[in-house]
Amino acid sequence: MHSKPIQLLLLCTFALFSDVVFGDPPYSICSSSGSYVNGSSYENNLNNLLSSLSSNASDYKFYNTSYGIASDRVYGLYMCLDYISNDNCQKCITTVTEDIVKLCPQAKEAIVWEELCQLRYSNINFLGSLNVTGNIGLDNVQNLTEPKKFESAVNETLRNLTKVASFHVSANMYATGDVPFGDQTIFALVQCTRDLAANDCNRCLQSAIGDIPNCCYASIGARVLSRSCYLRYEFYAFYNGVTGPTDSSNGKKESKNKSSKTWMIAGITVVVGLVIVFFIFGLYLFRNKRHRHGKNERENHNINLGSLRVATNNFSDLNKLGQGGFGPVYKGKLGDGQEVAIKRLSACSEQGSEEFINEVLLIMKLQHKNLVKLLGFCVDGEEKLLVYEFLPNGSLDVVLFDPMQRAQLDWSKRLNIINGIARGILYLHEDSRLKVIHRDLKASNVLLDYDMNAKISDFGMARIFSGNEGEANTATIVGTYGYMAPEYAMEGLYSIKSDVFGFGVLLLEIITGKRNAGFYHSKNTPSLLSYAWSLWNEGKGIELSDSLLCDSCPGDEFLRYMQIGLLCVQEDAYDRPTMSSVVMMLKNESATLGHPEKPPFSVGRFNANEQDSQECSVNFLTVSDILPQ
Repeated sequence: MHSKPIQLLLLCTFALFSDVVFGDPPYSICSSSGSYVNGSSYENNLNNLLSSLSSNASDYKFYNTSYGIASDRVYGLYMCLDYISNDNCQKCITTVTEDIVKLCPQAKEAIVWEELCQLRYSNINFLGSLNVTGNIGLDNVQNLTEPKKFESAVNETLRNLTKVASFHVSANMYATGDVPFGDQTIFALVQCTRDLAANDCNRCLQSAIGDIPNCCYASIGARVLSRSCYLRYEFYAFYNGVTGPTDSSNGKKESKNKSSKTWMIAGITVVVGLVIVFFIFGLYLFRNKRHRHGKNERENHNINLGSLRVATNNFSDLNKLGQGGFGPVYKGKLGDGQEVAIKRLSACSEQGSEEFINEVLLIMKLQHKNLVKLLGFCVDGEEKLLVYEFLPNGSLDVVLFDPMQRAQLDWSKRLNIINGIARGILYLHEDSRLKVIHRDLKASNVLLDYDMNAKISDFGMARIFSGNEGEANTATIVGTYGYMAPEYAMEGLYSIKSDVFGFGVLLLEIITGKRNAGFYHSKNTPSLLSYAWSLWNEGKGIELSDSLLCDSCPGDEFLRYMQIGLLCVQEDAYDRPTMSSVVMMLKNESATLGHPEKPPFSVGRFNANEQDSQECSVNFLTVSDILPQ
C-alpha cells in the first residue's frame, strides 16, 4: 500500500548522499615480520585475547590487555569512537575481532580499522608506546573552491581540539568541535588510545594533521587512521548522529514540486510509524537483555570452587604466596593453563554473598595496565575467593627492601615503577568510570609483572565516591603504619589526597631503598619523611640516594623526584598536589616545582591498626555512593 512513497523516499535519500564518498572498511595493516603456526600457544593466546577484548566492549570504549607468557605473550587493545553507544561499540569490536584473523592470517602483529572502531595486537608490548607509521588517509573527493582557506580553518580547529584531548584530563583523550566556514560549518573530532601519555597523544594527532595535505587536500571531508589516534572532519555533525550533509550544507536550495513533497511527507510518516514500533520493540528487548546481561556477567566470572581447589592442590601451603589481613593468597593454574593468584577471604566477613558479588563485579570494571586484573570470583557457602592475574615478580616490598634483590632495580626501572603507580592512581581518581580512593597504598600492594611494570593491587579498603564527593570520615581507622596520611590516622578523614600521601611515601622508599616504617635517625627526624625533608632543606638531599644505584642515577634527577615525593607528603592535605599534577611533574622535566612544607614528624606515633594484622574485614569493598559521572 505504501511501497511507492517508501521507494521514493529511498531514492531521495540516495540522491541526497550521492556526492559523498565514504570509506569502505575494514582497513588493515598486517606485519610480515613474523607469523605464528596454527595450533600454537601463540594462536591460543591470541584467541583468548580477542575473546577478552570482545567481552569488554559492552562496558568500555577503550580496553587493553595481554595474554600468555614469554615469547608467546600477546598484547592487544581496541578503541571505539567515543560518541557511539556501548551497544554499537560491542557490535563493532565483535566484527573487528572476526575480521582481523581473516585479513591478517597467522600474522604476529596486526591492526584493523572498522567504520567506528579499531583493534590492534602484537607479540611486542606496544601498550603506552607511540607509533605514527603507516597512517591511512581517507577523503571525500568533492573539492572546494577555496582550498587554502579551508585547510587553514581545518588545521586550526584540529590543533585546538588536539590540545583539549591531550592535556585536559576530563576530556579523556577525546574532543569534538565545530567552526563556521562561510555559510557552512566544519565539524571535527580527534581521539587517542587511552594508554598514551598526554604528550604522546599530542604528537600522534599532530602527525595525523600533518598527513592531511598529502591525502586529502581540498577535500570537503577527511579521516586519518593511525595506530594510536584518529581524526575526522566533515561539513555535517557526524558525531551527533548525522549520517551525511543536507542540501543546505552545499549552499544549494533547489525547489521541489508539490507532488514530490506530498510523497515525501507520506513516506516519512510511514517511516516514523515504523520507527516508533521498532523503538517499543527494541526497548522491550533491551530490558530483557539487561536482565540477561547481569545474569550472564555473574556466570561468566563466577569460578567453580572445585576448579580452584584443583588449581591450588586443595589450597596447599606449598602454593601459598602470602598472608594478608583479608586472608591468604595462593598460586594456582586453571584448567586452560593460565596461572593465577587466588585470594581466600577470611570466613568471618559479615558481608553477604549477594553484596559481595555485586561489589566484585563493580571492581572488575576497573581496567588499567597499572592495576592488577581481577579475573573472577567464587562464592560457595562460607567461601569467598578472588581470582587475579598472576604476576611472577611478586610484590614491590620483597624486591625493594632486600639488598640482594634491590640491586636489579636500576634508576630507569625505579622511575618506570614510580610512573606506573602514579598512572594507576590517576586512573582511579579521575579517569575511571568510578572515583576510587585506594586507602592502602604501600609497597606490598604494588605487584611487578614479567617486565617489572608496576600494578596496584588489593582493593580491600577501597572506597567509591559519586562524581561530586571528595572526602569522607570513618570512625574505624584501618591502614598500614608508615603510609597513612595524618588527617586519616588522627581524624578518620580520607580523600584523594590521602592516596597522594601514600604515593609520596612510596616514591621516597623507591628512590632511597629505605622503608619508612621503622626508620629512625634522630629525635628530630624520627621518620624517613622527616629525615628526607631535613636533608633536602639543607641542600644535602643527595645523601639519601640508594648506594646500590651507583652511576645509573643522575643527581639532579634524584633531587627532582625527592622534591616531588616531599610535595606529596606535606602535613596539610590542601598543600599536596592532585595525582594529575603529580603525573605532569613526573613527565615534564621543565615543570616548576613548589617548595614542600614539612611532613608530619609525628608519623611514627600514630596509633592505628595495621591491615596486616589478623583482624577480619567487614567488607571486601565498601561503596559510599555510586552515581553516574
